[in-house]
This record gives sequence, C-alpha cells and structure tokens, in this order.
Amino acid sequence: MHHLITEVQSLGIQVHEDITGRKGGAGPAEGRAFILNGVPVTIPIAASYVSSSPFTLEETKSEYYLLKNGKPVSTIKVVPEPKFYSKTTKDGISYRQIALLHGKDCLATTVLQKCVHWKHSKKCSFCATEASLSHGQTIAKKTPDQLALVAKAARDMDGVTHMVLTSGTGDPPGSEILYLAQCARAIKAGANIPIQVQIAPPKDLGLIDELKDAGVESIGIHIESFDADILSKVAPSKAKIGLNHYEKAWKKAVQLFGVNQVSSFIIAGLGETMTSIAWGSELLADLGVYPFVVPLRPIPGSRLEKSTPPLPDHMKKLYDAVAKILQTKGINTSNILAGCARCGACSALSSYEKKEDSLICHSARNQFEKSEAFRIRKDVFVQEQGLFKNSDIDENDVYAIQLVAKQKGKVIGTVRIYSEKSGADNWIGGRLAIKKDFRATNAGSALVKEAMKRVQKKGCRVFTAHIQEKNIPFFLGLGWKPRGPVKLHLGYPHQKMEANLSLVRKDI
Repeated sequence: MHHLITEVQSLGIQVHEDITGRKGGAGPAEGRAFILNGVPVTIPIAASYVSSSPFTLEETKSEYYLLKNGKPVSTIKVVPEPKFYSKTTKDGISYRQIALLHGKDCLATTVLQKCVHWKHSKKCSFCATEASLSHGQTIAKKTPDQLALVAKAARDMDGVTHMVLTSGTGDPPGSEILYLAQCARAIKAGANIPIQVQIAPPKDLGLIDELKDAGVESIGIHIESFDADILSKVAPSKAKIGLNHYEKAWKKAVQLFGVNQVSSFIIAGLGETMTSIAWGSELLADLGVYPFVVPLRPIPGSRLEKSTPPLPDHMKKLYDAVAKILQTKGINTSNILAGCARCGACSALSSYEKKEDSLICHSARNQFEKSEAFRIRKDVFVQEQGLFKNSDIDENDVYAIQLVAKQKGKVIGTVRIYSEKSGADNWIGGRLAIKKDFRATNAGSALVKEAMKRVQKKGCRVFTAHIQEKNIPFFLGLGWKPRGPVKLHLGYPHQKMEANLSLVRKDI
C-alpha cells in the first residue's frame, strides 16, 4: 500500500469535475484529501500533469474505487467537505477563509498571509501564499479570536484533533512569532487542541521560548532543501539564514519541545540530488528532528506552478532510505503531537516507517542525556579504571559533541568527538565508555561507527584517538590503523590510531 500512496502522490488522480481540492497556499502541495486503506493522503487532482496519470476514480452507489489503467486497485474515500465551512463570523467572514481542513483531522491556517520576502522579490518559488490572498480565498490577517472560534467549531463539528499555524515572514523577520504565540494562547483557551507552529529561525532564538510558553506542543522549522545551490535559487531568504543557524534553532527547539516534536520539510523535486535529501534527513534525525520528506506538488500562482513532481520510483528509493534512518535514530510519527508530520497526508513517509532498532546511537539531544553520558564516564574512568582522581571532564568537553548509545530509552554508553584546534579537517575521539551490564552488546562498536559518521559529516578528513593497549584489537577489527608506537597517555600505555572514514556507511 505504501508504494500505491507514493504513486498517486507523484502522478495524481483524474477525477470528475464535482471533486475539487486545494489550489493555493504556503506549502508545496496542491490536491484533495482522500482516505486510502485507512490512511489520509493528499493527492494532486488539478495540475496539468494529472491528465496523463494512469489513475482514475470510479464511483458506485456506495463507494469509490481507485483504478490504474482502468483496473481496480483499491477502494478509496473522498474526505467530505467539513461542516464548519458552512459557518461565518458575525462580520460575514467564512470560516473556510480563516482555516482549512488538511488530511482527515488537521486544521491549518496561514495566520499572516503576507510575507516580507514577496515584497522584496525573494519569495520561495514553491509558495503561493499571497496568490491565495489576491484570489480572495483567504484574509490577510487572522485574529486570535477568529482562530479560537474556528478551531472550536472544527473540533466540535468535524472531529479535528490538532492544528497548524504557519505564517508569512513578518517585517522585520521574526516579528510574526509573538503574534503567533498570542494566537496559540487564544486557541488553547477556546478549543484546547494540540498546536504546531511553523516558523523560520529568527535571529533571536530566544523568541522560540514564547511559543513554548504559549502552550504550543510542536514546532516546524523548515529548511526545505539541503542542497545549498538549489536552496539559494528556490528559497533565497532561507539560504541566507544558513545551515549553521538552522541547526542552532533545531537544537534549541528539541531542548524546549522534545524529541519528535520538531520537524522540517524537505521537498523532493526542486532539482536537488537524492544524496542531499538523505544526508539532511540523517542530520535532522540525529538531532531528534523529524525530516518530513514530501514530493513537490506545484501550486498555481507559485513560480514552480508548471513543474512536475518527482517520479514514483525516485520517491520510493528516498522513502526507503529515510525510513531506515528513522529506524536507526528512534524517530517516528507516532509520538508527534501536532502538525504536518502527524497529519502525514502530504507524504508517504510514515507508511514506510519501521519499528526502531533495539540499539540506537545519536548525539546527546538534551541535558539529561549529557548528564547520563558524564555519569557513565565517571563510573568507568574514575571509579572502575582509576585513570582520573575525581572527574574525567576536561576543557575539551566545553565544545565536544557527546554521543550516546540507548537501549529501551536508557543511555547505556557514550563517546565524545571534538575538532582539533588546527582546524575542522582533524577530529579526535575519546572517552568511549559502556555500562558494565551492557558490554556484551554491540554498543561499543555502534558508538565508534556513529562517531566516524558524525565527524565525516562535519568535514573531517583525519579522525584519531588514543586507544588503551588492551583495546587495540577491538579497533583494528573496526578498520582503524595504528599511527606511531605505543606511548604512555594518562599514565597508561595507549596507541594512537586513525579511523578509515571510507568505511562509513552512506545514507543512501
């Protein structure tokens, strides 16, 4: 079924004229919501490329059938127009101009329909947010009271369970965040449903705290593409922010909202390489961020309106690769409280997900995991081995990346990595420590391999470590090579060894 979802999202479905769908907005997805084998799926129906799709609908008295080349492949349900669309405010504004139903139970709105980047001709090429406004499909600014009113109606009349607040970028950028927090408070008071807010990372990352304080459960910070050249062409304002600042924003957001509660759109079909999507998805998942990979579905009024989505086989390969990454990092949609990734209708990724591995390794994502790593290190290097008198923490821990191995949610091992002062080409590993009861597992080798992957992603070319003499065979088995003779280090014989980074497993 996951392959069928992938195919219809890339090729679309030819439908009768009485079935209409979303034709504008801020996101990269035109289409209509259907239920396919119990899964909500947004499928293109109006774009020009749909006319050559092999998929059509056949209506009987009781249900619809999805046909491929004229042959039935599945029953399918059309998500009906929600009841709250029939309501209007006291001043005559239709509820559907304030917020829309996405998927089967997600309420979504662009709170501020104008974006400063449109004014300065730096708009995102896949976005049609101001086109929707010019066509009268929405209003320029939704008030907190309006949003609370519509959210309550959608919850009570149509069973909506969560809500997405997105927005055009304010003038100056970041000014929209305080207003989004104000809107979230009103929705919480009036409807009390989980909320995701979607923002660009502000210059002052402290503004993100305002959203958490307002009761927001989840946050989307969307980079859209990890191909720097493509991003500069299709979303110049996002490219200007830079990956480094995005990474700082994701890390802070994970600290505030938690693992799985932060997500980023990655759009396939902008001209990027498949490798860049897998590379970026692994980076996000390691931080605890859900990489919401979606195929481009061009929206009328956007600069990419005449483009076509990536082919199904391309998306199948991508989804398989990203699902494997999620499995190894303990990231999944089932724990997401609100937002596009919880809805899932614009991507087939969730249908490719598998149960997480029994042993996972990743960068420490919060202070608790860092504290657990330091505690394990103290148990091993101070109390067990006596290499240090009171603590093994040193000046390198200020900027080192602590990696952890986890089993059933508990930290069982750790290793640290940091760059040499001579530059990012050279990195050093150390403090590999595993809890006593878990040394029969593969945690040690898994952490070493994870360390190799992480430094490679940081641009490392030479990765070395001082290895205790008794552990030399273990590292030789992982492809490491001795460099120079055995010498005393911390009063004990150690061998300097170098990793073979060509052994690092590719993301795709």
